[in-house]
Amino acid sequence: MLPPTMGSKIYGAINIFMLFIAFMNVNALQSTQISSNSVLVALLDSHYTELSELVEKALLLQTLEQAVTHHNITIFAPNNEALERQMDPEFKRFLLEPRNLKSLQNLILYHIIPGRVGSHNWPGDGDGDGDGDAVVHHSTLCVGESDNRLPIMKMKSGEKVVGGVAKVVRPDDVIRPDGLIHGIERLLVPQSVQEDFNRRRNLGSISAVLPEGAPVVDPRTHRLRKPAGPAPAGSPPALPVYDAMAPGPSLAPAPAPGPGGSHRHFDGESQVKDFIHTLLHYGGYNELADILVNLTSLATEMGKLVSEGYVLTVLAPNDEAMAKLTTDQLSDPGAPEQIMYYHLIPEYQTEESMYNSVRRFGKVQYDTLRLPHKMVAEEADGSVKFGQQEESAYLIDPDIYTDGRISVQGIDGVLFPTVIPSSSETKVSPPVTPKVVTKQRRGKLMEVGCSIAGALGHSC
Repeated sequence: MLPPTMGSKIYGAINIFMLFIAFMNVNALQSTQISSNSVLVALLDSHYTELSELVEKALLLQTLEQAVTHHNITIFAPNNEALERQMDPEFKRFLLEPRNLKSLQNLILYHIIPGRVGSHNWPGDGDGDGDGDAVVHHSTLCVGESDNRLPIMKMKSGEKVVGGVAKVVRPDDVIRPDGLIHGIERLLVPQSVQEDFNRRRNLGSISAVLPEGAPVVDPRTHRLRKPAGPAPAGSPPALPVYDAMAPGPSLAPAPAPGPGGSHRHFDGESQVKDFIHTLLHYGGYNELADILVNLTSLATEMGKLVSEGYVLTVLAPNDEAMAKLTTDQLSDPGAPEQIMYYHLIPEYQTEESMYNSVRRFGKVQYDTLRLPHKMVAEEADGSVKFGQQEESAYLIDPDIYTDGRISVQGIDGVLFPTVIPSSSETKVSPPVTPKVVTKQRRGKLMEVGCSIAGALGHSC
């Protein structure tokens, strides 16, 4: 048992320690709160509306809030004209695609310096000599990138330039205690974002490469006939997609050679990886991505097909639809693969093309990778409905991913093919016709003879 004095000292130390922890928690909570006089709030309320919208679409508000709580920041904000009229429309479309979220974040963070650089702190101010241009490289918030060094300089003419290309047209436009904003005349594009954009754009025009001719195969024997002549650029593969698929349940008996052999002109694996990342960033399709990558080898197989020149349209059930699958539906061997094969169409279809087809022709049947079943589509409530009767699903998220080779369309249900009854079940017994007994009639000559005998008083 401790003496009373020692026990009181221990309790007192514990109380002081608890007060210290509470004080630190209060300071931490206060430090994460953003003041209404913050430069971040000023940016969102300023006339740089295009940049503010990009910040929100890039999901960077929390990142910038944390940066403001740790240090001052300097924002080089392109004016609205630079982002609305002067930007290449194809480049803007590239930035706003969900799969390119990382590029959009790097682009915006490249305009922000974790430090306070006012117009009076510009390099070259107060150095006395006017020989040459003064340049200072600052680190941006785009850490982890090889090109996160942003040069700011003062020309011999006295103009302030950022990134070597953008003039500062409104220095110290917004000044706040935790940072400031300079207005610049154009957008700054880091090298990594430019390379990513060029890489994506080249995938769209890669058909300019002349592919090798595919072998001509007898569809009955699956044997080569003779070497094929050169195929025109962008022509579809000579073999049907079913012959190029890996062997599996209810599929082709063996894989067939692709149009280019080992010389592939499409990077199918990267394109499949891109569309799976797009599903994850889009949200609501995690279960499908998990099936494609972890539960089956469909992602690898789809990548090989796209590399050989085939195109695919994926009808992607959302997580709510996948959650309704029962254990019995998934327990059979190969069940997940069979379900997914029925949702893969060996054509390149977008929401617009499918909707125009069902509007014009009513019901449209699409081939699937699950032989011999077809996918039935029709118009319903201004959208496209797949399936028949109760087993149907609507197209709810159009064009989640479209790159010219793979198209992903979000639907709200898991589709199953219509069960084709077997021959034994469809055998119907012929209808039994009732037997009609006709009254026997005598011959015509006999009747005439009897009538004459009766007239003479004789009986037949």
